[in-house]
Amino acid sequence: MKYYLIAGEASGDLHASHLMMELKRQDSEAEFRFFGGDLMAAVGGTRVKHYRELAYMGFIPVLLHLRTILRNMRFCKQDIREWQPDVVILVDYPGFNLDIAKDIHRKREGGKPKVYYYIAPKIWAWKEHRIKNIKRDIDELFSILPFEVDFFEKKHHYPIHYVGNPTAMEVRQFLASYTPSQENRPLIALLAGSRKQEIKENLPAMIEATRHLTNQYDIVLAGAPSIEPSYYEQFLTGSKVRLVVNETYPLLAKATAALVTSGTATLETCIFRVPQVVCYRTPMPRLFGFLRKLFLKVKYVSLVNLIANREMVKELVANTFSVDNIRQELETILPNGNKRQQMLEDYEEVHRLLGESDAPQKAAKEMIERLNIKN
Repeated sequence: MKYYLIAGEASGDLHASHLMMELKRQDSEAEFRFFGGDLMAAVGGTRVKHYRELAYMGFIPVLLHLRTILRNMRFCKQDIREWQPDVVILVDYPGFNLDIAKDIHRKREGGKPKVYYYIAPKIWAWKEHRIKNIKRDIDELFSILPFEVDFFEKKHHYPIHYVGNPTAMEVRQFLASYTPSQENRPLIALLAGSRKQEIKENLPAMIEATRHLTNQYDIVLAGAPSIEPSYYEQFLTGSKVRLVVNETYPLLAKATAALVTSGTATLETCIFRVPQVVCYRTPMPRLFGFLRKLFLKVKYVSLVNLIANREMVKELVANTFSVDNIRQELETILPNGNKRQQMLEDYEEVHRLLGESDAPQKAAKEMIERLNIKN
């Protein structure tokens, strides 16, 4: 079968690559064409565009690159029509992908191509109205977060497939073959985001909050795969923070504690059993704090707290984000800190809720089975 995949950022590239490997293993005639990254390209097939050409975040960056975004959308829609895949698999990245799904639904003939969504859009956080588009345009939705089952099925009466969490599986696989190196000093990891705007907003405060610990700890920054290493130089000059690139998992495997922006990184840090403080600075923090209460449909921003449905890890977001607050919270999760042991115990609940399922394997199996059902 012919599979067309669209992943718009680094985490989507990772998850899509593992799904492609399973589709290839279970379907010997699998052909791939995709928008994605280097990991997907390593599996095989034809990469149409790199996700770096798509990844714009925030109102201003999107506005500035609107012509490029619209041009990529038009190209993608035309490319799908010309290649005529059996299925288009959308991976997260809802702003772009839901528009593609709408176009396919409107123009397809004979029920082809099918549209599957792997890693459901996070409409439970905001833009819940998108459920109408999903019900109309998505044939099958594959979820990786356990609480999404109640949201989609009970609240919105839209059946989905919970396949387990690929991040949990990826960390388990890494740890199974990882041999830790000997470190001279304990480490504190900084995970400052995967986009330039996130890094610009969060990293300076993270560096300042750990400055007093540089005699006791190595402070190590995990470089995002989508960001050129030279971009970090402006923030690291004059500090003792060390940058590592494409080594996030080895870093977390050795870390004593971590400062982390919201997103998949919070879940990765939890699965590695590293105590963390979630830090997310925003422009106009007081206004954002007000708007967050007004528009966000969830109480938390980190996946760890969302999965547990309670505050396991401290979230310093918008008007609670400050160097002093980060420093104080970090002290509580270092060895002998009064919150460290409780957080480590709480993490086990998240492990239990995520389960042991091999998400890409299960998703690929269900996708192929459904594609083989004749219309």
